[in-house]
Amino acid sequence: MEFDYIIIGAGSAGCVLANHLSSDARNRVLLIEAGRDTGALSLKMPAAVLSNLTSTTHNWAFQGEPEPGLDGRVIQHDRGKTIGGSSSINGMVFIRGHALDYDGWQQAGCPGWGYADVLPYFKRMENYGGGGDAFRGAGGPLHVHRADPQDPITLAFIKAGQEAGYPITNDVSGYCQEGFGVSDRTVFKGERWSTARAYLDPVRKRSNLTILTRALVQKINFDGTKAVAVTYKTGAGILRSAHVRKEIILSAGAVGSPQILMLSGIGPAGHLRDMGLDVLSDLPGVGQNLNDHPDFVLKYKCKQPVSFWPKTKPLAKLGAGIQWMMTRGGIVASNLFEGLGCVRSGPGVDYPDLQIIISPIAVDDRTWAPLQEHAFQIHVGLMRAHSRGKIELRSSDPSDPPRILVNYLKDARDRDLMRKGIRLVRELVEQPAFSDLKGDEIFPGSDIHSDDELDQVLTSHATTQWHLSCTARMGAATDKGAVVDARGRVHGVSGLRVVDASIMPFVTNGNTNAPTIMLAEKLSDDILGRAPLPRIDADLWQNAEFAPCP
Repeated sequence: MEFDYIIIGAGSAGCVLANHLSSDARNRVLLIEAGRDTGALSLKMPAAVLSNLTSTTHNWAFQGEPEPGLDGRVIQHDRGKTIGGSSSINGMVFIRGHALDYDGWQQAGCPGWGYADVLPYFKRMENYGGGGDAFRGAGGPLHVHRADPQDPITLAFIKAGQEAGYPITNDVSGYCQEGFGVSDRTVFKGERWSTARAYLDPVRKRSNLTILTRALVQKINFDGTKAVAVTYKTGAGILRSAHVRKEIILSAGAVGSPQILMLSGIGPAGHLRDMGLDVLSDLPGVGQNLNDHPDFVLKYKCKQPVSFWPKTKPLAKLGAGIQWMMTRGGIVASNLFEGLGCVRSGPGVDYPDLQIIISPIAVDDRTWAPLQEHAFQIHVGLMRAHSRGKIELRSSDPSDPPRILVNYLKDARDRDLMRKGIRLVRELVEQPAFSDLKGDEIFPGSDIHSDDELDQVLTSHATTQWHLSCTARMGAATDKGAVVDARGRVHGVSGLRVVDASIMPFVTNGNTNAPTIMLAEKLSDDILGRAPLPRIDADLWQNAEFAPCP
């Protein structure tokens, strides 16, 4: 088995690469996926997101290490284990991030990754439901649908943002991210639109594309320092190898990519030796610099019977399921995250660092079962945490999941920002728009006010937004913490790239699926030797009132 390109991981990035690299019939492309290839209805139904996350059928469900900043709590890290990867099981929220994220990447030593460089690729990948404009694309493979909220809770949330003095934005991925508005989601005609649907399904029958599923990669093999083959284990437990003529592209995600690099002898030399592995290339940054967005949820009673709780009762769920099966419409066609706010934690902050999202139903933190009353919840997400974690091997056995330590809230600055976010939400729900809806605060409770009290509930209840990233970050060869260059090529070896969320220098200001797809779009051109798309210098909104301090 010999191919021009071997792509490891058929997730959000891998499906994009498989599409573009196989577009030239002269290229033989192999796509290897550890999970299964399935047409399960749960992967098509937007409202089935919780059932996908509570199952391990399509979910790696990694168990993290005890978190020192969370009193030793273990956080589960859900990652897609199927064609489409996490885009097949995530919450479908589509946010590109802020323009200054990408300008920051460029300033961090990644030329060609400024906002003007990446905007053309965001546009190329999109088929935006509202039509194309200076910021949004039309005609791309990824359908992005703008929500049209009708429920009183979400509408009150957006209006309350305006009453509290925040801007109203008509597109958080366009001219103005800052403020309150309506979210976008990767849903098309009532179905989840993953990268499997958008990029892989249209090209599955190409004769030059081979797709292997239930194939767990064991290691990348080298001839000297040149990557030449991949060893994988089939579902039947048979070891096989596939050889490459041009390049191996590692797209196994922020957990899987550093794990496979280390299993292949690329990573921190001391750690590899401790695992009994030979060191091919001492790259200290592999598995380091782990970023995530911490999340905290406030819950409120709803004084009016307008929450979605009754729609979760057995007969109502059955009826909604039948409606969706017949029409692809109704509540099942929504991810229930239709209103959001992107705000700054205070004056002097360059751009929004808090993401606030409302859900018109409240659920139990552990079981995710709906609270048996009319209620709603508001998520506070910290977009630019200071804490950094790491991913390390547990053993040299590829089937042994790696150790994941995020260090949530370990940096005291993160606690301070999360407390500010909680207080901002409490101010928000006191606005007139919520006067007829907001009842008692169920959690953390109106008696929890002081910094110490808020720290206690953050320690006991803060969790993840499932945005693990940055564990094989881009940077110059002289940067000891960098793993790949600005073209995704692994330092110190040849014939090997990483293309997924792990190469972000730091996490973007919002959900990470859209930026991950953009990364693969952009780097696919580089792999194929194509010139990058022309830059687009867009005029962006700036808030003079919250200008950075001198």
